[in-house]
Amino acid sequence: MVSRIISNWQPYCIEENCIGIGSTRKVYRVDEFVIKVHLHPIGYKQSLNEIEIYEYMKARNVSDLLAEMVYVNEDICIQRYYENLELKNNQTYELNVVEDCRIPPKLKALLRELDQRFDSFDLKDSSNFGLDAEGHLVLIDFGMTKSLYETEWVPLAEAGKLPQIYFEKCRVCGIEKELRMYGQKDKDRRCYDCGKQ
Repeated sequence: MVSRIISNWQPYCIEENCIGIGSTRKVYRVDEFVIKVHLHPIGYKQSLNEIEIYEYMKARNVSDLLAEMVYVNEDICIQRYYENLELKNNQTYELNVVEDCRIPPKLKALLRELDQRFDSFDLKDSSNFGLDAEGHLVLIDFGMTKSLYETEWVPLAEAGKLPQIYFEKCRVCGIEKELRMYGQKDKDRRCYDCGKQ
């Protein structure tokens, strides 16, 4: 299955299969895998970081806490699929690493190591976690680093070249949800479901 996806991934990347979009990658589900399409070179750097981290943790027998990384090239990343955490009031939220009973000590230790060894960024955002078949948390998006965020992502977001996420009412469907906004001059208050990429 993976080799078939790698050799011909574009037909799988249709709106019916889309399960998420960030500022640098768009995610499509294909059976038990996801294809993360790199929308920007930063997305490719994130995927390279993810495969490096996954291989490092696999050698230390803690890769079960991370989404299995299968393949990366300049266009895409293939990863094992995990069910997304539910939104709260149509938005993601910050996990309370200290109090959340879904975060076992082993995962807390992994998050600390990712922060200290790999300069990982935004490890508490619920959108970066999925659930395995037993309902345990698995980190599915772990490639952004603090330095990559500060030196590359922030300047592009401030210039309106990469979207930032704002929680506002969509002008089309009228639902308060996360909107992708491109700099301060962007007045298009539509959500992704209503057509704004």
